[in-house]
Order: sequence, then structure tokens, then C-alpha cells
Amino acid sequence: MCIFALSNMLFNSTEFLLFLPIVFGIYWLLRRHLLWQNLFVVAASYLFYGWWDWRFLLLIAFTTGCSYLSGILQRERPRRWVMWSNIALNLAILGLFKYYNFFVQSFADAFLGGDTHGLLLQVILPVGISFYTFQALSYTIDVYRRTIEPTRDAVAFFAYVSFFPQLVAGPIERASSLLPQFMQPRTFSYPLAVDGLRQMLWGFFKKLVLADSCALYVDLIFEHPDWYNGASLLLAAVLFSIQIYGDFSGYSDIAIGCAKLFGIRLRRNFNVPYFSRDIAEFWRRWHISLTTWFRDYIYIPLGGSRVAPARVVLNTFVIFLVSGLWHGANWTFVAWGLFHALLFLPLILGHRNRRYTDTVAAGRFLPTLREAGQMILTFLLATVGWVLFRSDSITAAGDYFGHLFGHLFEGAPTITSPLDAWVVRISILLVIVVEWLNRTADHPLARMPRNRAVRWGCYILLCCAIGLFMVTREMPFIYFQF
Repeated sequence: MCIFALSNMLFNSTEFLLFLPIVFGIYWLLRRHLLWQNLFVVAASYLFYGWWDWRFLLLIAFTTGCSYLSGILQRERPRRWVMWSNIALNLAILGLFKYYNFFVQSFADAFLGGDTHGLLLQVILPVGISFYTFQALSYTIDVYRRTIEPTRDAVAFFAYVSFFPQLVAGPIERASSLLPQFMQPRTFSYPLAVDGLRQMLWGFFKKLVLADSCALYVDLIFEHPDWYNGASLLLAAVLFSIQIYGDFSGYSDIAIGCAKLFGIRLRRNFNVPYFSRDIAEFWRRWHISLTTWFRDYIYIPLGGSRVAPARVVLNTFVIFLVSGLWHGANWTFVAWGLFHALLFLPLILGHRNRRYTDTVAAGRFLPTLREAGQMILTFLLATVGWVLFRSDSITAAGDYFGHLFGHLFEGAPTITSPLDAWVVRISILLVIVVEWLNRTADHPLARMPRNRAVRWGCYILLCCAIGLFMVTREMPFIYFQF
């Protein structure tokens, strides 16, 4: 059995709200001493990560040390051997903690009648292991490709891998972008810090008000789908699509905004994905750091789309299967990946996967009817996939779909309470309006009203809503389990 450990150093916890200002103050007091500032980043990040379980620190330190040494050794040893050794070592660690029990259980179910006596490991799944492993591996591969030079600054490298805002759920950064920022002095920028606070504010709203409100209904329905009619199941599926977006993009906004407080810029991880006009555009806008990681380190090396059609089909299935497995050790994630591969294939084989590279309704206030229909269809297709993603097993997903389509027109949707219903409706409407109006901005609150009273009124209302739900709920972020 693989156990996922949780503690309370979450972004939406009191501990983090005490941790952040203390770290911020000490960090900028050390601004004239780069080495000490970076050492403090490592110490603070390890404290943040070790809050879940101190044993996690041994693993991340080992992964970081091996990846650092792989860069150094590529100057002195056969480069290919060093690269593949480090990749194999890190993937073996990831496989042991995340996938060993899954594959053993699957083998036992297929050939041993389900008997796993003495075969399963009682291990804790380290929080965010997939994220920091991929971040460390990108450095090794980039050094091998000679796109970056190996660094001898061990402190800066440890800060690059362990930087606490994005450590446990991304964005997955590249060494070429993040590592140089730790190797040069940082100067406090008031405009950047204010922009970071705005982005964090919006991220907290999406997580605590939008996502966690949807979760109350989603968890209730998915736990016993046979108790509800088809309309309620459809509503739960739609609300989970909204929940996972608010939860994960909210985390990314908090992480990116938090990094700005420290003078560090992280890559954008979400770009209004539910305003996409087809699945290919959706994947260019959803979890961008992971999508581009798979593209650059797996898909293109396999030949990408510049090979024979049969090979394109194979490459597409490989990339989506790997993406599914990356998200978790369950056949539902594999099915989710296969589903998206099937949606993606007609577009790439028809050379239509890049037909939408601009922002929807560019230069216009509203989309055309065709664009609106495309966005609704893409959202519904993604929602079908999210049911697979959310289900505990393939059987559970099949039962959910069976009950959904078998009783679709029976009754009206059920929601937990009138208050919850209004919170969900208002928060969904607010997020849609704000993100639509700012769909070309770096983040939705990057453009605030110039009128000070209006601007501060928006801040106060958002803070009141966030504070209310932070006091009453403390739900973990969905992607912490990956």
C-alpha cells in the first residue's frame, strides 16, 4: 500500500501565513550576500518541505545531489553514460515510491488471483516527487544537449530544485530559466511584489472559494453516484472540471505570485484553458510546464509529428500514456491519457493541431457563435476525461457514465444547500467574467481599475471571501498527490 502523507504546511494554512512573512523579511535582509541568501532559500525550502515528513528531505537531497554531480561529471566522463545513469536512478526512485505497488497489484490481479501477500511495500508517497524529479532531470538532459553549461554552484542548484513556492506542485521549471536567477543578486522590486500579491490573491480566491465550494458537491456525488439522478451526475462532472481548474491554477497563481515577492520569475502554467477551441489548444494552455516538458524531452526526441503517420500515431499515444501515468498509479489515469490521445489524433493527423495559436476573440469583446460552440464542445470533452481522472477505478468510472447517461433526463440537479449553491454560482460567474476580460493579460488581476477606491474595494471583497472560507475549510490541493 502506498500512503500519501499530509500535514498542515499548505498554502491555505495558518502555518504558511506565518512562515511566508518571516522568510520574506529575512530573505531581503540578506540581499547583499548572495551566498547566504541562497543558503537561506534552501533552508527555508527544506523546512517547508520537511513539514510534511522529515524523511522526504533525504530523498530530495539525494535526487538534487545526484543531478548536480551529473552535470559536473559530464565534463569528465562519457557524457551519455552519465546522463542515462542519472535518469535511470531518478526514475527508479520515482518508480519505487509511486508505481511499484500499482504494477505489483496489477500483475497479481491478472495472474495470481489478486494475492499480493508479502509483495507490497508500506511506503509514504513523498509530496511533489514527480515535480522535483522532472525539474532535476531537465537539468541533466539540457547539460547533455549543451543547451546550458553545468554549474559548480551547489547552493544555487539546491535552491533551484527546492525553491519552496513551486516545489510540491510546480510549475516545473527549466534550469536555463530559473537557475541563473539564483546565481545573480536580486533587487527588491515594489511593482513586482505588488503584482505578485495580486496574483496570489486571485489564486487564493480560485482555490478557497471556487474550488473548495465545488468540492463539497463533487465529493458527495462521486462517493455515491448511484444515489443521484443523471442531471446531478452531469452537474458534478462539470463542477469537478471547474474544481480542478480552480484548485491547480489557483496553486500555480499562488506559487508564481509568491516567487515574485522574492524577485524570482516563474513560468506561466495556465492560460485560460477552458477558453480553448479544440483539444490541441487546450493542451497548450493547461499545465503548460508539464506539457512542454513532455514535448521537449519525449515527443520531439521520438520524432514528433515529422515522421510517417503510423509513427505519429505511436508518438501521440506514448506521450499521452506517459502523461496519464505521471499523474498517478491507477488505470483511470491511463484511460484518461488514452481518451485525450484519441481526441488529439484527428487534429495532428489532419495538420490542424496548430490552427488556433492566438487568443480567442482577439480584438473583440465577445466570441462569435462558432467560437462559443467550439469552447463549449472542448469543455464538455475535457469534462468527460475529468470523470475518468476523478474516479477511483475503471469500474467506478463505467458505473458513473452508465448512471449518468441512463438517467440523464430524470429529475433536477441536487446541491448541498441554498448557500452553497449561491457561493458556487457567484464564484463561477466571477471567475469566468474576470478571466475572460483579462484573457490576454499575464494573470487576471494584472489589470486593476485605476480608481483607488474601486481597486481597494475589490481587494477587500476578495480578502473577506478568502478569509471566511480559510477559517471554515482546509482542503489539500489536488495536485499534491502527484
